Amino acid sequence: MLKQMLNPDLYHGRHPWNIFEGWYFKVTDSDGNTFSFIPGITGGRRKKDAHSFIQVLNGPQTKYHYHRFPTSNFTAEQDPFSISIGKNYFSLEALKLDITSKDQHIKGTLNFTQISKWQDSKYSPGSMGIFNFIPFMQCYSQVCAMGLQVEGELLIDNKCYSFSSGRGYVEKNWGRAFPYSWIWLQSNSFSNPTVALSCSIGKVPLLFGSFRGFLVGLWHNNNFISFTTMKGSKAKINPLGRDVLLEFENDKYKLYIKSEADTKDFILCRGPRDGKMVPLVEECLKGKLYIHLLELSSGRILLEDVGRAAGIEYGGDMMKIFSKKK
Repeated sequence: MLKQMLNPDLYHGRHPWNIFEGWYFKVTDSDGNTFSFIPGITGGRRKKDAHSFIQVLNGPQTKYHYHRFPTSNFTAEQDPFSISIGKNYFSLEALKLDITSKDQHIKGTLNFTQISKWQDSKYSPGSMGIFNFIPFMQCYSQVCAMGLQVEGELLIDNKCYSFSSGRGYVEKNWGRAFPYSWIWLQSNSFSNPTVALSCSIGKVPLLFGSFRGFLVGLWHNNNFISFTTMKGSKAKINPLGRDVLLEFENDKYKLYIKSEADTKDFILCRGPRDGKMVPLVEECLKGKLYIHLLELSSGRILLEDVGRAAGIEYGGDMMKIFSKKK
């Protein structure tokens, strides 16, 4: 188990505090067409609920499919990391899909290169750092790849999508259930190709009480900047109609993020709750993220850009996340 804690990308297996585990692969072609593929496995609280799955979010058509497989179809390798579900294969080097159902047909291979990782250390592994060592948390999260180059083709429902010079992102979640309130924002489709952003905020329950935790990572000109609860960063989170306005500050930088998404572009997909995979997550793959990075010591604006093909999720009781008015 220690090996998985030190390398959160890996499959952790089922434990009392780990009922589900899923990886999230988001790919965008040069035209901005975006798809998300979510392979995973859930043990469920009852034997009949246990299964593996692949969720498919079709951004161009705003469609969703849930493909269910027996748990026996799920296999995982540790060195190097990979998972397989039936004929489908997922790793940080490639993605191979061969899905045929009465509702959907997908076939093809995508290869990944030029991976930008979340910068971590031996004693603070992955994007969650020391929180990886705390047992019985409701949900754990890991940013496996902030950005990567995508090459290849996918045939999706009789339409071919070419991902030559495409962009990709990979993360994972595992635990007992998704948080009861969260915000997730992500894009690596900025006008500056060195920019990649991942932002997760959630209300985190503990044995006694709860706290608002956040993980924000930004790659910019080969420089990685993070704003996290564990390192004492500050956050202000306010609603802006359906969208949100975020402000993060560490000892060197201040980052502003404004989200923008159309209600009609959200896709309802499944997430873990009470031992089952239920319709729970509303996600948009056509959003925009306006970002503004300020250097505190000089007051200089280091970055102003717009991330397109942005992934945006708002979940649960958002009032538990928003900053209190003074």
